[in-house]
Amino acid sequence: LSGFFRSGYESASKHFNPADVEVNVAGRSFLITGANSGIGKATATEIARRGGTVHLVCRNKERAEVARGEIVTETGNQNIFLHIVDISNPKEIWKFAGKFKNEHKLNVLINNAGCMVNNRELTEDGLEKNFATNTLGTYILTTALLPILEKEADARVITVSSGGMLVQKLNISDLQSGNGTFDGTMVYAQNKRQQVVLTEQWAKTHKTIHFSVMHPGWADTPAVRSAMPDFYQKMKNSLRTEAQGADTVVWLAVSSEATKLPSGLFFQDRQPVPTHLPLASTHSPPEDEDKLMEVLEEFSQKFKSASSG
Repeated sequence: LSGFFRSGYESASKHFNPADVEVNVAGRSFLITGANSGIGKATATEIARRGGTVHLVCRNKERAEVARGEIVTETGNQNIFLHIVDISNPKEIWKFAGKFKNEHKLNVLINNAGCMVNNRELTEDGLEKNFATNTLGTYILTTALLPILEKEADARVITVSSGGMLVQKLNISDLQSGNGTFDGTMVYAQNKRQQVVLTEQWAKTHKTIHFSVMHPGWADTPAVRSAMPDFYQKMKNSLRTEAQGADTVVWLAVSSEATKLPSGLFFQDRQPVPTHLPLASTHSPPEDEDKLMEVLEEFSQKFKSASSG
């Protein structure tokens, strides 16, 4: 796992081709969730620098406005738009997506918003908060935007996952973590495993869009500092920078190299890597993966009708 740290990035990056990301993406439209800090903001800045139109989807209006101002100032790109949406609120996502589809085009969706809540908290809809944000929110936003992505050339969906998912086997029996002791880190890792499964499933069913999921490595972000304070204290000198964490997201979003690889893969440092550790019993039967999709679709439809009603 040492490859997840800064040293891992430094050795991997010796083999990167800088030309891959030296591209102009003017005229292409990118939507990034959780874009006001950390990896989301670093990604937004790099895409803005390359001329892309960037839609920042954030929960906190004040912080988002500050972030937008900083990105515009730093890159000189005025085409940075702000949308205030709480990704843990499915009805809000449906409403947002409905409006967005009528007003904008979209080439690349970057599902970056995530949360690691260390105690079991429920949203106003009675959903466990990590699941609501990381899994269901990602599922609904992506599903809702697929119709406009399918209209565009070279459409892509990138989901920021975590290497933590390697320790988890898909568990569909307790999606809301209601049984047993609640361990936020493990729930988060389970959600991140679910994102890998989602990506693989979408890649099979939506052939015109390129799907990928990635691990940014362990980066020094506000999220890591607040959700994993002990880990942060111990490891802070060996963590990646936000830009290093965002590098593969940017590469997947803008390079032509990324889409030469098959859809549905899991990446670290611009390379596809296995989604299971050797000898780990984390493989799940196909029927579990189908069941996950069914359950998420049911949830999704329930909130869709609630949002329009």
